[in-house]
Amino acid sequence: MPATTTPTAPTSPFHTWWSHRPPTAGAAVMATGIVSVALHLTGYETLSRITLALASAAWIALAGDFAARLLWDRQRWMQEAATPAALTAIAATAVLGTRFSTLGWQTLAEALLALAAVLWPGLLIAVVRHWHRGMPGAVFLGCVATEGLAVLAATLAATGNTAWLAHAALVLFWLGLLLYAVALTRFEPWQIARGAGDHWVAGGALAISALAGSKLIAADSARLYLWNDDDSGVLHTVTVALLILDLAWYVILLAAEIAWPRPHYDVRRWATAFPMGMTAAATLSVAAAVDVPWLEAPGEVLMWIAVSAWLAVAVGAVRSYAEVTSTGRR
Repeated sequence: MPATTTPTAPTSPFHTWWSHRPPTAGAAVMATGIVSVALHLTGYETLSRITLALASAAWIALAGDFAARLLWDRQRWMQEAATPAALTAIAATAVLGTRFSTLGWQTLAEALLALAAVLWPGLLIAVVRHWHRGMPGAVFLGCVATEGLAVLAATLAATGNTAWLAHAALVLFWLGLLLYAVALTRFEPWQIARGAGDHWVAGGALAISALAGSKLIAADSARLYLWNDDDSGVLHTVTVALLILDLAWYVILLAAEIAWPRPHYDVRRWATAFPMGMTAAATLSVAAAVDVPWLEAPGEVLMWIAVSAWLAVAVGAVRSYAEVTSTGRR
């Protein structure tokens, strides 16, 4: 008697596309979230809320996938958790929390901070243990994730007049800079010429560090009195220096894109849109924190460049999905 086989359910093109989604896809939430922040800082509130809605929807989808793999595909989850791209989950959560805080949704922002803080030490240790020489720009995500926590913690400290949260953010700020210094020794410089998109994080990590510094400066008040004159002076100097270094990276990376064009879509291009948006947000935030109004105009120009980059990557993502689904139907 012939053996019977149980028919397998056909796999939808969307499921096929989603199942092959790399961990770096979390950078899409980071990029969309920070564009929302930059649009808010420049007064384009409607556009900011639209991009926030997109970032939130993507975050929910990625969070569900993160939980599903943890529960039912533990081996793949463990493998991905040891890669630098896993830290995009923390950075994306912190960026969203920061934007929600500016809307006055402090409880939601606090919940996202708690979630990111719980995930941060385990994922960071797992990733740092696998650092080695000649790594791509994703190696700087250790700094990005840590500084993302600092940004959100400092933002919430300012809104809630919570001194301990500001001091915790300051510790994270300096730790993030230390992680950047170590990551720089692991980064492969030739990625500037041949990287697929995540090489921009080399500059983006400095941008989010500058943003964290500006949030720490803004968190101080007569009521909290967080920093004395010496501390405040150091914080101002380091924050401005970080922004200058970030802008220098921006020029270098943009020149490299012109010298070595890479026009084809890659999911890692979201890690290009994110640093561009972060540089704009950092420029605008530092301008307000250190009272340098003339920086606002360059910050808005950088914001529109970031929006253009985001749109280009989004179009590439849609075309990539269309190609996968059309192949799946054949």
